[in-house]
Amino acid sequence: MKKRLQKPSQSQGTSDAFEFTPEEKRMIDTFTRNEHHSMRILFKILKGHYWKLIISALCFVAKHSPVWALPIVIARIVDIATQPQAHSTGEIYVCGAIMALLVIQNILTNYWHTRLYSQTIRSLEANLRGSLIRKLQQLSILFQKEIQSGRLQSKIMRDVENIETMVQQAFTNLVSVLTTVTVALIITVTKSPVVFAFFIASVPIACATVIFFRKGIRKRNTEFRREMENTSARVLEMVEMIPVTRAHALEKNEIGAMDAQIGEVADKGYKLDIVQSFFGSVSWAVFQLFQIACLCYTGTLAFMGTITVGDITMYQSYFTTVINSVSSVVNLLPVLSKGMESIDSVGDILTAMDVENDSDKKAPKDIQGAFTFENVCYSYPDDGRAVLTDFSLNVKAGETIAFVGESGSGKTTLLNLVIGFLHPTSGRILLDGEDMSELSMREYRKHLAVVPQESIMFDDTLRKNITYGLDSVTDEQLKDVISRCCLSEVIERLPSGIDTSVGEHGGRLSGGQRQRVSIARALIRKAKIIIMDEATSALDSVSEKRIQEAVSNLTKNATTFIVAHRLSTIKNADRIVVIQDGSVVEQGSYDELVQKRGAFFKMREMQQ
Repeated sequence: MKKRLQKPSQSQGTSDAFEFTPEEKRMIDTFTRNEHHSMRILFKILKGHYWKLIISALCFVAKHSPVWALPIVIARIVDIATQPQAHSTGEIYVCGAIMALLVIQNILTNYWHTRLYSQTIRSLEANLRGSLIRKLQQLSILFQKEIQSGRLQSKIMRDVENIETMVQQAFTNLVSVLTTVTVALIITVTKSPVVFAFFIASVPIACATVIFFRKGIRKRNTEFRREMENTSARVLEMVEMIPVTRAHALEKNEIGAMDAQIGEVADKGYKLDIVQSFFGSVSWAVFQLFQIACLCYTGTLAFMGTITVGDITMYQSYFTTVINSVSSVVNLLPVLSKGMESIDSVGDILTAMDVENDSDKKAPKDIQGAFTFENVCYSYPDDGRAVLTDFSLNVKAGETIAFVGESGSGKTTLLNLVIGFLHPTSGRILLDGEDMSELSMREYRKHLAVVPQESIMFDDTLRKNITYGLDSVTDEQLKDVISRCCLSEVIERLPSGIDTSVGEHGGRLSGGQRQRVSIARALIRKAKIIIMDEATSALDSVSEKRIQEAVSNLTKNATTFIVAHRLSTIKNADRIVVIQDGSVVEQGSYDELVQKRGAFFKMREMQQ
């Protein structure tokens, strides 16, 4: 999986930026302890915001008071109007004034309701996304390789948005329903127990409807969410593959594959829409039948003189409100189902245990850069094949070691072990005499400079790409590195010089120019340990020679590990280590290995 380097923030590199906030720690702990209970997780992650939600709910009740007060006022005015001999017009104006006050207070209470619940929702959103981002920074490289970038993007953006929407709609709808139904039922039961029975009968019907459709809606939501994740991943792959696709005239193939993928999304979405629509129409029809029955019954009571005409209006208004409120809760099921599915999806990341935990490990002190590989073996999980077998090597501080060998011999795995991305299956690696398994990798990597095989750049200026993560770099240091990495002429041709944006993935630069930027980014750090994986593979012979000279000058006091297929680029290495099937078969200087006429000599002959 290709990982795109993110833009540095002002706080990047500090312990506060990397560590979870107390709120995020609590949130991750909640997911871990309630892994299979989405509703319980939902209530737990809202902990700490309960008082805001309670006050917001009270404001919501106040702001909605005109809704449940209006039927009473309407019934009162109707009774006054139909019985003028027993009332006066002043009573109508009093009713109007009461309603006017209730309407006006809505402005203030609505503001505080929105302010308090919005703070809660936005805090939940930020904490969830922050937790996901920080957890991704802790998860192992192997975990990162097993999940596609598009899926991660979907979890961070789409799933968190679904959870936010669910909490927002559930809160407003449930508070509204509880308030409206409670007021309606209290007033109704005091006036007519029989009409009250009509109200109560709607509740089990609503529950039965929800239970009947819940399983189907959840199943369709799960299918749709997974297909959306697949599509998000495929779209990112397609965009990155466009140059290759166009170069081989495979546009129709790619369009056909994407059409098939989009068709799958449309099919899953169609099935979800059908079940949700059928659910909505059935619940609506059932409630309307109850409303018609209530209207006929109250009309009969008024005809018989048991209740007044105004009571018909009041009962019907309340029953309509109750029906609409219950319907809104019932229709909330698809949103709740989608939100619960997203909680499970986010939990896949937050509950992942494959993390790099440095909390109980010591920081290396005064790194010199001496490495000892003692019978190191490594096999990737779920793969019985050993990549490295009894690999042993002593590396002096400041020494430049080049690893060569056929593809798949274990060279890149060795570099990942040195970086600390991987850890030996057996054996151990010592840094200045200390077992690396006992050292904090985060602190150790502050002394590393890495030039990867594939240049990784973000869409920002050339300056920020070179000084990525560094707070203070002088212009003199920057100019020196630029000169040594053969970037001066490149910068002179750019419209804004070093402050020119390089485009997404460095698309405005050539492959060789991107590699020179990667080398400059590594060299400017003046690291104790330098790791270069095919760092000059995209350079022309002139630039390669100049960069080799720069690397030689700048790595005199640093331990350097180099992986190279072009043997001409490692002539100046102190030692060349030839690897076959995960073991050392030859080692020595360039000239020594040529004189041996062994494995290295044969590789050299094949490249000439």
